[in-house]
Amino acid sequence: MNVNFYVTCIADVVKAGVAKNTVLLLEKLGCNVIFLEKQGCCGQPALNSGYTKQALNGMQNLIRTFEANDYPIVAPAGSCVYAIKNYAEIFQRFNEKDWANRAKKVADRFYDLTDFIVNKLGITNVGATLQGKAVYHPSCSLSRKLGVINEPLTLLQNVKGLKLLPIHNQQTCCGFGGTFSVKMAEISGEMVIEKVKHINESNPDYLIGADVSCLLNIGGRLHREGKPIKVMHIAEVLMQGEN
Repeated sequence: MNVNFYVTCIADVVKAGVAKNTVLLLEKLGCNVIFLEKQGCCGQPALNSGYTKQALNGMQNLIRTFEANDYPIVAPAGSCVYAIKNYAEIFQRFNEKDWANRAKKVADRFYDLTDFIVNKLGITNVGATLQGKAVYHPSCSLSRKLGVINEPLTLLQNVKGLKLLPIHNQQTCCGFGGTFSVKMAEISGEMVIEKVKHINESNPDYLIGADVSCLLNIGGRLHREGKPIKVMHIAEVLMQGEN
């Protein structure tokens, strides 16, 4: 299957290993991965901050880029996928009906990585192996907004040697929330402190998530507290071990 890869800004700039492992994983599962070089930011930071009009040009660029073919588009970040899923409604607000229609066609082809693997490829066990105990953090964008809840858990439950641990208030936001963590830094800081407290109570070897931004936020707090918990994106986990 031919698949477009949407790298996202954070994976491109901060976590290149997530991008690399996403591509390797898709190839391992039989996909021919295509990278359209004209892709850019989805506009999420501007959209989250209320600068919707200023985001339109970037949104249009992304739509034009992925109109180059009709293949599925896979991204390792639910927050970016959710932002793109809202393009059509945003264009409608500006009475841009043509762009709204084009946006919907592109958005309908966008998938979070775990959603694509489980629901499009029909795979629940990728043959990964990782020894240890882990806590999974369900990011708000992925679980609450996109409704992708069981897919990452199913994939992780089938990782040989990995034991998933429950934590108190597992569904609670980590406090990142895009620009929320900048505008409301004190509240955000207290939220991530609480999240890390619950993670530490389970004493895991790994913290796993499917959104890089949340992992950066929680991982930063773990580092400041001197906790030896390894933070991993699910794409990195699913590339561990051998078939």
